Amino acid sequence: MRRIVGRLILGAGLAVAAMGPARADTLASALAHGYENSGLLDRNRGLLRAADEDVAQALAILRPIINWSAETAIASSSGLRDAPPGSGVDSYDVSASATLTASLLLYDGGQSRYAIDSQKALVLSTREGLRQVEQQVLQRVVEAYMEVRRANAFVDLRRNNLRLITQELRAAQDRFEVGEVTRTDVSLAEAALASARSLLATDEGRLTQAMAEFQAAVGRAPGDLAAAPDARIPGSLSEAQAIARREHPSIREAQHAVTVNELNIAQAEAAKRPQLSLNGRVSVDDDFDDTEQVGIALSQPLYTGGRISSQVRQAKARRDASRGALINVSRTVERSVANAYSRLAVARASIEASGREVRAAQVAFDGLREEARLGARTTLDVLNAEQDLLDARATLVSAQIDETLASYVVLAAIGRLTADQLGLPVQVYDPAAYYNLVRNAPSSTSEQGRALDRVLEAIGR
Repeated sequence: MRRIVGRLILGAGLAVAAMGPARADTLASALAHGYENSGLLDRNRGLLRAADEDVAQALAILRPIINWSAETAIASSSGLRDAPPGSGVDSYDVSASATLTASLLLYDGGQSRYAIDSQKALVLSTREGLRQVEQQVLQRVVEAYMEVRRANAFVDLRRNNLRLITQELRAAQDRFEVGEVTRTDVSLAEAALASARSLLATDEGRLTQAMAEFQAAVGRAPGDLAAAPDARIPGSLSEAQAIARREHPSIREAQHAVTVNELNIAQAEAAKRPQLSLNGRVSVDDDFDDTEQVGIALSQPLYTGGRISSQVRQAKARRDASRGALINVSRTVERSVANAYSRLAVARASIEASGREVRAAQVAFDGLREEARLGARTTLDVLNAEQDLLDARATLVSAQIDETLASYVVLAAIGRLTADQLGLPVQVYDPAAYYNLVRNAPSSTSEQGRALDRVLEAIGR
């Protein structure tokens, strides 16, 4: 119940953000567009559909296999039987035949069944891989969105700083003309103005780069980006790590990989067992004489040069490797969750400290500027105070961006940064839909096969 409520709250938060100022680009709309236009997601969805087909191909081995063939041949010999000897006349004999063969695997020691189960487990593993890719795509969109907001905020701060320094320069020039300050004060203001212009150009360049990354991540240029809501995350690190152990796609993918390799061991061991098949054959020659044959074939490998034993050992080695990978992935995920919460805590602490710094810097700047008008402070004092205020504001803005970004990093670390969990206004891709169509290995002439053709045609457009 807590998971469902969390999804509803987060979805509602994104929906409220989407109802912001007119024409504002929201995080929800950027995530939805990135989800629907991701080439990386399309690629991995195609790989998943290919894995679905492996299940159908494994199942097809247990069904009757029917083939037909036709053959015609011309044979020649020197001389006809009734021709006089030495006449040099060649004879030609034309023959034709058609054959229909059928075979059905009755027993193979469980190899086919283990192969089917292994492919099913591989499909589940591939689905988790797709979910992990989905998280990567959406996290990239979040990062691109927040970096554009950060760059925009920095540019606005630089422009405001440029206006203030321009005012200070004019004030210094006016006071210089009446003899209240020296030429040095004017030069200091001019140098500060030149530096402000240079830093503004630098931040405008960073904004251009951030917009280019947004275009690449989302698939369109950013508009006027609205403030993004923080993601709803578990209240404690221990709770988050417990969720990650249960739900993170990397862990679940590794778990399915272990299952695949365990089934591969059983399949390799089953290769030592007998194999029984039912075979039938019907052939017709050009004289319409037919031959029918039905039989049962039984075979079992006695000696394969050690190949089967080697395959069993190889499968066990891969199983052991996948178990080790599962342990490593689990530890990595737990560490990622801890790092994400640490990053969030740092951002929140920075917001609190920076807020106090901004308030103090604002008071200091206002006081110094007033004192400078009265001649008690120099232009340099005012410029230094203005720089301190600018730095404090920039730190606060950056910390606020980092807090929101860190909350989505936490969401990705526990495995819930998905379109479904976020409640995005998109048609969520159902990984089971295609599998349900192909799992029974329908033929191309069946109604289900024709439905598959229509699905593939729609996907390929």
